[in-house]
Amino acid sequence: MPFSKLRKKSRPEPPPEPLLEAAQLNLDRPTADEIYEQVSRNARHELDRPAIALAISGLAGGITMGLTALSVSIVVGALGPSTTSRFIAQLFYPMGFIAVIVGRAQLFTENTLYPVALMFAERRHLWTTLRLWAIVLPSNLLGAFLFAVLAVRTGALRPEYVSAMVVFGKEAVNVSGGNIFWSAVIGGWIIALVAWLVSGSHSITGSVMLIWLLTFMVGLGRFAHCIASSGEILAAVLQHQVAASQYFAWLLPAVLGNITGGVLIVTLLEYGQVKGGEDEGHSFPR
Repeated sequence: MPFSKLRKKSRPEPPPEPLLEAAQLNLDRPTADEIYEQVSRNARHELDRPAIALAISGLAGGITMGLTALSVSIVVGALGPSTTSRFIAQLFYPMGFIAVIVGRAQLFTENTLYPVALMFAERRHLWTTLRLWAIVLPSNLLGAFLFAVLAVRTGALRPEYVSAMVVFGKEAVNVSGGNIFWSAVIGGWIIALVAWLVSGSHSITGSVMLIWLLTFMVGLGRFAHCIASSGEILAAVLQHQVAASQYFAWLLPAVLGNITGGVLIVTLLEYGQVKGGEDEGHSFPR
């Protein structure tokens, strides 16, 4: 057989035209409708999970969120409590969020987006959404408490790291309830927005960058987050620097603010641009 024919035979056949189009489509920016469909699929999966699975995942999520308090406190404890060291420390604030969201553990403020977006389309999911919240929020908080116990009661951390964590916890509760609520609205909005954008990301690297950029702003602004901030405050409670009653007085407006930010600002807007367009016979891809 001539060499030219051998060369022709060894060349791989080009993929069919539909496969090329599908591959190109996967590289395109997803539309708002496509992101919403992904959010809905995530919501159905979470709502169908057994209670014990949700509780264990929520516990793991609460403990893992301690990486945020741990990272920030170690940097400030090592560099000293200066303005510069605090800014550098906030660069590591996203650590807990990255580990929890990429690792697909349950995080309460993510769940102000996924099931609620589905619930607006299918009202029957109201009770299963409330069930999800009733399981995930307490298990997240228990996980945050276990992290605080590990951090301050076992001798695992150097004293300067514990001191830095306690300072952050004291600062978090020493503001008015109104300030906590509105700060938590911004925090809940950003975290639910993270969940929406990650649902439209094509890669783990892209997801990590999105999580880091947005949650860095949460840390830099010291916006209240009912799970991430709980680790610092509970550490201060265990060190007898903050009363337990102060923690619960902080927790209520923080939870309500996170829910408000996640549900009203993100879910309604993102749901509205998808389903609102369908009601008029068209959609608005972005």
